[in-house]
Amino acid sequence: MRDKIILSMSDEKLSALEMYLAQRNTTLTAEIDKYAEQLYSKTVPQNVREYIEMTSDSKPIRKQRPTRNPEAGHLRDSN
Repeated sequence: MRDKIILSMSDEKLSALEMYLAQRNTTLTAEIDKYAEQLYSKTVPQNVREYIEMTSDSKPIRKQRPTRNPEAGHLRDSN
């Protein structure tokens, strides 16, 4: 899940910033994402970052169990 952050900036400053970032072949979103990642790495302890990575990467995939077909009296795959 990703949360959104709202920033306030004057129209003139935003336009100038976007113009000069475009000259560097980048965007405001890309630069803010990069800075947020740097800030996260600098601020959040390594063991906490590793824990978050482990828990977000290893979401268990639940297999559906076969269901019993009462008419036939045997198991069938529910997929």
